[in-house]
Amino acid sequence: MIRSIIKRDGRSVLYDQHKIANAILKAMESAHEGDASCAARVANAVEAELDSIFTGGNAPHIEAIQDAVERQLMNYGYNATAKAYILYRANRTYAREANTTLMRTINEITQADAIASDLKRDNANIDGNTAMGSMLQIGSAGAKAYNEMYLLRPEHAKVFREGDIYIHDFDFYHMTTTCTQIDILKLFHGGFSTGHGFLREPQSIQSYTALAAIAIQSNQNDQHGGQSIPTFDFAMAEGVTKSYHKAFLRALTDIVEDRLDLDDAFDAVQNVVREAERQSGEIARIENKPDFDGKLAKRLSEAFPMDEITFRKILSRTRRRAWKKADHDTFQE
Repeated sequence: MIRSIIKRDGRSVLYDQHKIANAILKAMESAHEGDASCAARVANAVEAELDSIFTGGNAPHIEAIQDAVERQLMNYGYNATAKAYILYRANRTYAREANTTLMRTINEITQADAIASDLKRDNANIDGNTAMGSMLQIGSAGAKAYNEMYLLRPEHAKVFREGDIYIHDFDFYHMTTTCTQIDILKLFHGGFSTGHGFLREPQSIQSYTALAAIAIQSNQNDQHGGQSIPTFDFAMAEGVTKSYHKAFLRALTDIVEDRLDLDDAFDAVQNVVREAERQSGEIARIENKPDFDGKLAKRLSEAFPMDEITFRKILSRTRRRAWKKADHDTFQE
């Protein structure tokens, strides 16, 4: 009679037929065939088989017991239950092997030098020889083991494990998408929220560059991996245009105020420029259409007591000052 069994770790424990019957019943329930009495009948057959094989007080190994369960389920015609039991057993075996692999990985991270370990050089941003570097890699290894064991289908886990497919940043597979490209202009137009407050649409190259950094930083808190702005130059060009426009209005106002001895003519100058821009369909920028300054000079001469030719000269000087200011601000960024 079977009195004890050998566990996988070598320990000897008391034989308990109820545990075998419960395991069989769970498999039957998952396969939707049989009940508790059927499970008990199969468990009795398993015990009888083991008694005939292991005589003289010999204890069967847990694997031998499970093999006997599979045989007796098929002997009694519970083929669907046998399949469910076999799959469950295979998954448990895979889970144990995964844990063993994880322990070996952690041992390498803990004991090996980064020079001798490809694993510890897996991420160039982490010094695998430091305490925090090792802890980060241990956490990464644990996450990868969890994702492979519980999130991938068995067939996908197999090809991933064998190197037929590669999943980038697999340790973050269950948390977030990774390595994002940010459409910075779409983000800027109309303003955006950082999660802690709302930022208005930027109006200068200084704001464009500062908010680009904030956008990357804010996104990095939610997304793993590299953050990039693939059209950075094109996006910043819009900020340069806005800086130039502000400098253009300020320079033009300063010259008009000096020539006509006026105080605070900014609103009046701005209104004239805005109207000229509306009529021409373009704003004052570094490179305007050839007739833009002529139309603007005409509008200015109608609003202020100076002739059109004088305003053409003033606009030429305005553009030099605006260019110098915009170039300085852009270079500083």
